Amino acid sequence: MRNINPKTIALLICMVSITLLCGCTDWQKKYDYLNVEHENLKGRFESLQVEKDQFAQRISQDQETIQELQKQIQERKQSPAEVTGFGEGYDVAFDPAAGTITVTLPNEILFDSGKATLKQATSKELDHILSVLRSKYSSRHVDVVGHTDTDPIKKSPWKDNWELSAERALTVVRYLIQRGIPEDQIRASGCGAARPIASNATAAGKSKNRRVEIVVHMR
Repeated sequence: MRNINPKTIALLICMVSITLLCGCTDWQKKYDYLNVEHENLKGRFESLQVEKDQFAQRISQDQETIQELQKQIQERKQSPAEVTGFGEGYDVAFDPAAGTITVTLPNEILFDSGKATLKQATSKELDHILSVLRSKYSSRHVDVVGHTDTDPIKKSPWKDNWELSAERALTVVRYLIQRGIPEDQIRASGCGAARPIASNATAAGKSKNRRVEIVVHMR
């Protein structure tokens, strides 16, 4: 067997050592990366757990509030308007199953026929509702829903009743936002004549169907 040059052996040993060292370095980097990812996921999990607990607590509190409102209406014989804080003179409906409070304003109070701008620059009815929302329901989400009767659009610029109802809802939403309701807590929608609460065969029924609903979500 030929003798191997000591220099060659030393070179081979150096190469093997470098390879092993590089491999160890790569594994150390992978370990450090995975360790960081583990800590990040652990922190995210703990954060989600806190959010879950807070959400569960919020649901429990909301349910207690809804039950208390229902109790006051049923046992104390108070009207929904009184119990919810909007006061007598306002058309208020409380739905414990849905967890909503709905305040209904006839369009005649807010708008002229076929119009989507408020009759006046300020509205005492909307200002009153605004004050109740800010004092009692400041953390709640609110929907503003516009409705019309079935009479077709003739002399107004709107394409149809859907557009008119949506524009009226937007007018009310903008009014409330300009006076302090956060944009991320309120939204507008129009239902046209699709959800009547009375017959459109009579003038009285049509009058009831022309309305704006302000819906407060209790959960």
